[in-house]
Amino acid sequence: MSQRPTALINARVIDPAADDLSKGGVLIENGAIARILSPADALPAEAEIVDCAGKCLAPGIVDIGVKVGEPGERHKESFKTAGRAAAAGGVTTMVTRADTSPTIDSPETLEFAARRAAQMSPVRLAPMAALTKGRAGREMVEIGFLRDAGAVAFSDGDHVVENPKVFSRCLSYAASLGALVMAHPQDPGLSAGAAVTSGKFATLRGLPAVSPMAERMGLERDLALVEMTGARYHADQISTARALPALTRAKEIGLDVTAGVSIHHLTLNEFDVGDYRTFFKVKPPLRSEDDRLAMVDAVATGVIDVICSMHTPQDEESKRLPFEEAASGAVGLETLLPAALRLVHSGHLSLPVLWRALSLNPADRLGLPQGRLEIGAPADLVVFDPDAPFVLDRTKLQSKSKNTPFDGARMQGRVLRCFVGGTQIYAREGL
Repeated sequence: MSQRPTALINARVIDPAADDLSKGGVLIENGAIARILSPADALPAEAEIVDCAGKCLAPGIVDIGVKVGEPGERHKESFKTAGRAAAAGGVTTMVTRADTSPTIDSPETLEFAARRAAQMSPVRLAPMAALTKGRAGREMVEIGFLRDAGAVAFSDGDHVVENPKVFSRCLSYAASLGALVMAHPQDPGLSAGAAVTSGKFATLRGLPAVSPMAERMGLERDLALVEMTGARYHADQISTARALPALTRAKEIGLDVTAGVSIHHLTLNEFDVGDYRTFFKVKPPLRSEDDRLAMVDAVATGVIDVICSMHTPQDEESKRLPFEEAASGAVGLETLLPAALRLVHSGHLSLPVLWRALSLNPADRLGLPQGRLEIGAPADLVVFDPDAPFVLDRTKLQSKSKNTPFDGARMQGRVLRCFVGGTQIYAREGL
């Protein structure tokens, strides 16, 4: 039985592929985009009308690098709570990490995650698998089998494959299958035990620090091996200006390379750690303001392709510790959009450019049909008010863990509605 058509009208439509922001809407039929509407277009008589009241309509966010606690750490985040948080944040596809317990390094564990997500989460799941067994950096996983089971990319997360021979074998095999390898560019020796970025601030606070050069060294090693093997490669987080020349060069010589940046590295800097505030402890650590601005510019110019939340739930016991001992990471599914809109309100990015990095580019990189406003594309859509002000209260987040650095922050941008496959999965209270 086909769904009744739905027309989203009277919206500011963000089309990242066309770099366009215009008045109009979208007609949804059978879970897909049937037509891009102009204000004067006639609508089918049987269509359900949703008046967007002049607010923004865009493709749903495709968030690369979401940590869900299942299996093994369900007390931190489940597919049910992560899915609710994603829907409330305008994220319609969660690209999940493999750093679970046990690691997602076999078709069985991957299929468990996919099954749980299908049962419990209202948003789509695009799971990543580990690159090496147990993320131990020694033995390659069965990339072909895992790819057949639905893995969209292969990554050991923040565990760097230290042995270049092992990493090059993984890259070569992935290249033969056309599989995407995602890595965390960091020199593991230099960064071991570090809690903050080196500099005067770290010295004054007496905290163990790592030089930004560790990221550049890790990236340059990875890119050399990519050049040698011809693999498809994505750097999960670039956070320092010193890494950008190597990334730019790799793209200029035609390597199949893309890079992401977390929303925290785009909107926060090292001084936000303040009086040892552990909710601001992330990996890699927050950088200087110069580095933050360089990342924003890199997104604007396309050197960095993807913005992600790097959603990492941690329970209170993991964060209520001395800064050095506290777990790294912050939740971000619900705060990704309002935090990213800071870059629009400050004049650094336009809405279409922002949505290119939030939605179109990650979908393209993973070979997903989402992330675009095209006839026939899945009707995964978000309606939001970019100007709605609010003060974030972490206790009201849908995530099971509440470790957000934006607690108490003044923010702008509220999700009003969220659709997956044409079905409304979230509506803000009062709509």
